[in-house]
Order: sequence, then C-alpha cells, then structure tokens
Amino acid sequence: DVYKRQLLKILAGVHRPDGGQLLIDGAGTELASPADAQRHGIAIVHQELSLAPNLSVADNLFAARLPKRAGCVDRRALRRDAAALLARLGMDLDPNAQVAELSLAQRQLVEIAKALSKEVKLLILDEPTASLNEADSDALLALLTEFRRQGISSILISHKLNEISKVADRITVLRDGKTVATMDCHAGPVEEDEIIRKMVD
Repeated sequence: DVYKRQLLKILAGVHRPDGGQLLIDGAGTELASPADAQRHGIAIVHQELSLAPNLSVADNLFAARLPKRAGCVDRRALRRDAAALLARLGMDLDPNAQVAELSLAQRQLVEIAKALSKEVKLLILDEPTASLNEADSDALLALLTEFRRQGISSILISHKLNEISKVADRITVLRDGKTVATMDCHAGPVEEDEIIRKMVD
C-alpha cells in the first residue's frame, strides 16, 4: 500500500519520482503539481470518497466552479450542466438528490463523475469496487468500458482479479514498487492462477 500511495501521488503531481520516466502521449513528462496533472488530463478517484453529504449531486460535481449569474449561483445552469454530464457518462442519477441519501454505489458514481467533469484523458480508480456488491461492481465496470469508447483511458487498481479480467486490455502486476509483469489480454485469456503466481513468486 505504501508503494501504491507513492505511485498515485506521483501521477497526481504531488510527488516527484526519483527514477524512471513518465510518458504522456509518448513524450517524457514531468508533473510539477496537481494542477499540472489536471492540465494533462489525469484524474484520480481515491478509495476514500471526498463528497459533501449535505449537498446535492450537482453541488458536489461542480463545487469548485459553480456557475454564477449576477453574483449568485445560477441554480438552473448548475442543474442543467450536472444533468448533461451525468447523461454523457451514462449515469442514472438525479442532480438534485442529496448525497447523504444515495447508496454507496451511487456515491462512487458521483465521485467518478466529479473527476470527469473536466477534460480527462486518463482516469485512475483506486479499489473502486472494494465496498460494492457484485451487481454494483458489474455496473461500474461496464462504465469503464463505455469510457473507453469515449476515448478515456482507465487504470483500475484492484485485488479482485476476476473484475480486472473483465475490462482490462493489459494487466500489470506490481510488487514492492517494481513491475513484475505486464500481460496483454488481447493476446489470449489471462488466467487468475497466472496473475497470482506473479504476485507471490
């Protein structure tokens, strides 16, 4: 977990790597800050959700940049923009619903939609299905497939190997901060036993 947190902080522009190379669109890149990572289209959804439960879905989605009109929040524009974003992402959520009233799976969707409310090229999800049941997990994984069709790449960090196999193009096994193996899922089925062997050998 220590290495995973460090990797996420590097990708978020919080920490500078002490080795290796970060390539974005094939070019070597240094991320100087979280704002720099955002400018490169990188968004991270952490395992611990950061929503305001006493606010609506729409308020959470655009909390840092609420639309204004005559110096006040334009509630109509806010609801319109939130509804458009949720529809584009294929999420069946009421923009006016209070987050406190949503299920855990729905809150996870709001967190993902918030991350995608800006121009995102790479979405990184840290154990997004850890607390979800199988049906909710399948629905979330289906969204990742839809995001791929929309041109958004995803990195799914998970210990649930059966879920990874459902959506992955490539599976990378990391151990003690080093890459053990990367497997191409299009070259043939990747068996869970093979992944486990690479995790523990």
